[in-house]
Amino acid sequence: MTYYRYRFSFGYGLTPAIKNLMIIMGIVFLLQKIVETSLPEIYYSFVYYLALVPALIWYKYFLWQLATYIFLHGGFFHLLFNLFALWMFGGELENYWGSKKFLFYFLYCGIGAGIGTVLLSSNPVIGASGAIFGILLAFGWLFPNRPIYIYFLFPIPAKYFVIIFGLIAFFSSIEGAGGGVSHLTHLGGLVFGLFYMAYPTIRQKIRREYYKRKWSQKGPGSRDLYH
Repeated sequence: MTYYRYRFSFGYGLTPAIKNLMIIMGIVFLLQKIVETSLPEIYYSFVYYLALVPALIWYKYFLWQLATYIFLHGGFFHLLFNLFALWMFGGELENYWGSKKFLFYFLYCGIGAGIGTVLLSSNPVIGASGAIFGILLAFGWLFPNRPIYIYFLFPIPAKYFVIIFGLIAFFSSIEGAGGGVSHLTHLGGLVFGLFYMAYPTIRQKIRREYYKRKWSQKGPGSRDLYH
């Protein structure tokens, strides 16, 4: 599936789902800032209900937070980095998969990263970084030898780029959150993304083993092997 896209000097372009996600996150961030500056007395409640707060998931069942936290951001550069990564790596994935599958994958990784955070941490979290790391994993999986330029100068194949970021997220999550960054959420996005990408292969192997055993039990002459 190929979309008309706006070309820039680097990156893939603005495909439909990418564009809509960027608009939504931009509007939500603007709303955050308006509430924070104009209505500071309700800003705490705004974040309280929409951020991912593990204690509220466990004790008050605020399950919607597993999705809403993705669209909140802690600052302009936090938002800018996530939108930049979404644009750089997400456009080609959306073109390859189509908008519906890409959007499902984005939310799947974001919610999955949130679930991992709730299970293993008590720290509140906001931001789309878990979903972005899932997108990074899928990009490295589907386009493993595509060069990614570190600091726009040093090319490295996408598969190694993902491995490096995965290791950084893993070891950082062991040490705990630092500088306000939830490395555990990043790792969760990678893990859920890995499971999604590997699942078809795993399922195929399980089916092969199942039919192998069925074949060995019924013998090569059995007619109802696949019934």
